[in-house]
Amino acid sequence: MELKQEVLEKTLHEIWSKQEFTKPIETLDGLAIEVLDTGVLNTDSAGADFKNARVRIGNLTYVGDIEIDRDYNDWRSHGHNIDNKYNKVILHACLFNSKHHHFVFTKDGRKVPSICLHGLIDENITRDISNYQEKKKQEINFLKCDQTNMQMELELKERFLLNLGFERYDKKCKRIYERLKEITFLNEMKIHEPVVKYELSEQFHKREFSFTDFTNKEIWQQLLYEFIFEALGYTKNKAIMMNLAKASNLKFLKTLGNDNGTIGRIESALFNIAGLVPSDITFPDGPEKIYLDKLRSDWEFIKRIYDGETFEVTKWHFFKLRPQNFPTIRIAGGIHIIYRIMYQNMLETIVKKITEIRNNDALLNNLRSVLIVKGSGFWKNHYVLEHQVNKELKYFIGLSRVDEILINVILPYFSVYFEIFGNQQISKRILGIYRNLKQEPENKLVTDIASGLNMPDHVHRTIFQQGMIELFRTYCSQGKCLECEIGKNSFN
Repeated sequence: MELKQEVLEKTLHEIWSKQEFTKPIETLDGLAIEVLDTGVLNTDSAGADFKNARVRIGNLTYVGDIEIDRDYNDWRSHGHNIDNKYNKVILHACLFNSKHHHFVFTKDGRKVPSICLHGLIDENITRDISNYQEKKKQEINFLKCDQTNMQMELELKERFLLNLGFERYDKKCKRIYERLKEITFLNEMKIHEPVVKYELSEQFHKREFSFTDFTNKEIWQQLLYEFIFEALGYTKNKAIMMNLAKASNLKFLKTLGNDNGTIGRIESALFNIAGLVPSDITFPDGPEKIYLDKLRSDWEFIKRIYDGETFEVTKWHFFKLRPQNFPTIRIAGGIHIIYRIMYQNMLETIVKKITEIRNNDALLNNLRSVLIVKGSGFWKNHYVLEHQVNKELKYFIGLSRVDEILINVILPYFSVYFEIFGNQQISKRILGIYRNLKQEPENKLVTDIASGLNMPDHVHRTIFQQGMIELFRTYCSQGKCLECEIGKNSFN
């Protein structure tokens, strides 16, 4: 059976309406569920799937809405957690829930039980839905011009991709500069984010900044911290990693002191603020119990001086990530970057290396050495709190991730830095490094596009990789073929 999108949704709706489950339904923490009324199917495009349902959970009967998703993570990725139209949901059902999360949260902060339908329904239905989703994932990388762009001269394709690569780099620089101005403004106004909600005033938008506004080293340190953390989050966790860096800012982290226990206290702060330290779990005697007790005991003191935002564990994505890329590991690695920024002059070190090292290859290797973080402590043999792994993790932040940070953060960051402080020659040199940088492709999107453009050898140059990503996001995925130089040439 080949499932189209509307058929996929209809199938999930029928599963709920018919209630033909192979075993009794219960919450993930074991409470019995009895569906007294499945509710009325919502034919409007807005809001939950079923309205006015009645469900008994344990000894309590609830009246409200039912939302059904393919995957647990869809609750957040579809924006239900920030949409008032889902505030009446009393039960969330999903086909897959790989991390066995027990709850979702509505915009008003209410905790809603989540149940997993996988294992309760016919295996053929589960397989067909999985096959459909995998097929859709593959189709998204398809180039409509892959059969026609072969007639286009290679030089023209190269030129267009180079321009797109520079455009993408320029966007990164502009985004870094905008955040720099924002941090500067918040610092001047003494606004503590993100507890205090604010809108940047018209005065801010009209203001013209000069280099004298950016002489505070702590502003640059915070900026570097935020963007490195975002890069450590990859696609799935980059937003919350950035938010974590904003919430647990360097000004707060410096209040934890600098001694032999600093790394441990920063770990306690970040993992507790992130919501990754469970409050309702105990471990038998062993390294897990010792570490968890330390996280909790340190937090008892730290939370007295922390007045920022804390996050829910459900905001973090573990699904379909390699264990080395789990947010726990990335935070553990990021904590060492934080320490280097605060206490080992990381910012000044990079400026010195860029200024003094003339050979570009030697410079890149030196920058890599600043960013690589070897595995150490508890997390070198744990991916999650509960389980120890047999093979130690050699690196929290290894070479491939370091190269991504170089491309997406370090080079554009210091282009902005040297431009602001009047050293345009070094800023141009950094741009030249970006233009000539080579790296092995790890992004399947890039290799697919290179194949579709018949440019397989170009994937080894960073600027072409970045150009291909920009091509896909700006044109291919938007259906803007006739606004694209390659598309116009191919279809005309």
